[in-house]
Amino acid sequence: MSVLSSLLARFRQNEDGSIAVETVIMLPLMFWAYLAMYSTFDTFRMYNLNQTAAYTIGDAISRETQAIDPDYLEGMQGLFDYLTRGTGQTAIRVSSVWYDEENDRYHTDWSQVRGNVEPLDSDNVRDWHDKLPTMPDNERVTLVETWRDFEPLFKTGLEKRNIHNFVFTRPRYAPRTVWSDS
Repeated sequence: MSVLSSLLARFRQNEDGSIAVETVIMLPLMFWAYLAMYSTFDTFRMYNLNQTAAYTIGDAISRETQAIDPDYLEGMQGLFDYLTRGTGQTAIRVSSVWYDEENDRYHTDWSQVRGNVEPLDSDNVRDWHDKLPTMPDNERVTLVETWRDFEPLFKTGLEKRNIHNFVFTRPRYAPRTVWSDS
């Protein structure tokens, strides 16, 4: 028994190869942590790119003094795809929303989509008091919503998701944004 205990004591005091054992234990954890940080940073970067692109589209539309048409909206979706530089499906919905103070509800003048989303109607937006700003009677805003599928490069706990942005802008040089089908 004393021989076994002396062998165990000598094994415990021997430090040869401890760096190799620590490396084998820690290297996969450090590699996973690096990939997790990269994936998290990339996710936040993609959210920021999508939000910036939505604000850019909202600002461009708010400056229009002439009616926008299907070609213009196709161009805006192309701009969104270009600015976000991502892969996956995208969708864009542009709507003109106005406030009726007498009935305390919102209405849509028009709503147009590109991608796999539905246009808005007045029933959808009637009670969006928590989503839209407080506006005076008959005031209009242009609402731009964008969607993009996003999947992180590495499977580190972040799953595939749909990035949705909701941006409203008051028309700058005209009382409202006008839609024309021609």
